[in-house]
Amino acid sequence: MEEIISKDETGMLMIPDISGFTDFVINTNMSIGKYITENLLKSIIDSNNLSFKVSEIEGDAVLFYKYRKIPSFDDTIAQIVVMYQNFKKELARLSLELTMEISLSLKIIVHYGVFTQYKIGKFEKLYGAAVVEAHQMLKNHIAKFPPYALFSEAFLKANFEHPAQSTIEYDNCDKCIYLAKIGYIYYL
Repeated sequence: MEEIISKDETGMLMIPDISGFTDFVINTNMSIGKYITENLLKSIIDSNNLSFKVSEIEGDAVLFYKYRKIPSFDDTIAQIVVMYQNFKKELARLSLELTMEISLSLKIIVHYGVFTQYKIGKFEKLYGAAVVEAHQMLKNHIAKFPPYALFSEAFLKANFEHPAQSTIEYDNCDKCIYLAKIGYIYYL
């Protein structure tokens, strides 16, 4: 049995996920698709201004995490905006370089909860209900269209005493909404 590499801790999970990826992979030359995917994921990882750790790259997504001192809602919004802007810039650069339209977008999930890690050989994996919940949030049918960030109710409660009232100041777009027991959708 492998040794435990960390105890259960409370932390933040962030998953930037490329939308439209399945169709893109099916309809794009493999070497070109690989090149585009590598560059887009690199732009996301290089935009990590809040010192998140990378747990893994999951095809079209990056699983970031951070224990203890989680960023504020403001800092998290700023981080998301930077990631999205750099993603869009890289998408435009690649589209110009390869003279092709690249129909991809970004959705970002932000969650908070208790999780731990385990190690098998050289691989370290996150484990816990919070990890499963964050992945389930990726499959939501609430957000109408990407690009968006979906903040879980758990993350909002970790940042605000009254999540429903505190996110009102961020509703500077017509389609951003707070949904009780689900979270906050912030369209980019």
